[in-house]
Amino acid sequence: MSDNPLNMEQLAQHIKSWGQSLGFAELRITDTDLSAYIDKHKSSINAGLHGEMHYLENNQALRYQPENLLPGTRRVICARMHYLPAKVETVERLATPDKAYIARYALGRDYHKTMRKRLTKLAKKIESVIGPFGYRAFVDSAPVLERQLAEKSGLGWIGKNTLLLNEQTGSWFLLGEIYTDLPLPLDQAEPKQHCGACTACLDVCPTNAFIEPWLLDARKCISYLTIEYKGSIPIELRPLMGNRIFGCDDCQIFCPWTKFVKHSEEYDFQPRNNLDQAELVELFMWSEQEFLTRTEGSPIRRAGYECWLRNIAVALGNAPSTTKIVNALTQRATHPSAIVREHVQWALQQHAGHHSQSKQP
Repeated sequence: MSDNPLNMEQLAQHIKSWGQSLGFAELRITDTDLSAYIDKHKSSINAGLHGEMHYLENNQALRYQPENLLPGTRRVICARMHYLPAKVETVERLATPDKAYIARYALGRDYHKTMRKRLTKLAKKIESVIGPFGYRAFVDSAPVLERQLAEKSGLGWIGKNTLLLNEQTGSWFLLGEIYTDLPLPLDQAEPKQHCGACTACLDVCPTNAFIEPWLLDARKCISYLTIEYKGSIPIELRPLMGNRIFGCDDCQIFCPWTKFVKHSEEYDFQPRNNLDQAELVELFMWSEQEFLTRTEGSPIRRAGYECWLRNIAVALGNAPSTTKIVNALTQRATHPSAIVREHVQWALQQHAGHHSQSKQP
């Protein structure tokens, strides 16, 4: 492909059009200069705010310099895709303590697979028109500063909740990238933040995980605790977790920009196995084989069965005391896993003294 600016300008427009036809909401193009973000990222890592996500400590040279991750990279095509189905409740589910709240991105098929497949299709389409070129598609799958690249490209701005926000659609979207050696024209990003004086996301965080605007302590974040962390959840945080058993959406649910949400009709993002309506007890009684079968191709697999039971035990401890809940917890009280047993025992203690007074079934 020639470096002719006109050809590249036309190609960039085609790429955006092809991307939208593949289900992406928006695509924009940026360069590889991430120098403005490095110090802040390093200071967060050095402070240990990433908890046990040790992979974030590794491969810094690849993370900060895309051309080190994929030699020859000159541009990054940044894409976003909406994922929230219209029929899925958020606030209403949080207010139903005997039902499970699962982060809405995790209700359907694993987004990594869906988006990476689409990005690869886009790259193949480009290749069919211009011939072979250097590229690699990423979806939260390598040392890539996704939100920073997306902000640079103009897809939105990084909000006080550390998520990428867009004034037309809020934050209910997923990000992906194509690193490429094509000298595509750059999109001009508007560097302005649009959070203003609002602190809704910080104020609503159940565990007070934000140290300050734009600075999250993952060790207190429910998403980290229920997905990445494999140990014993700190006792003081357990009552604050409510019915959130996999991830947490509060800091975007209550962000004013999410009133502009664009819902997704993507089949892959529609809820599977009734996960948007399921009762905690029902999920808690899944055998390990049921868990593996029903979470096949799902992001929930990342937590693993043991932590799945751990998380639900905490939620059951926070739920209203009923015979059904206490009986379910009692059945798991002798589980082979020490982690599960510990959290089940804690949950049963939450119901001690209450259940005997309860007339609920």
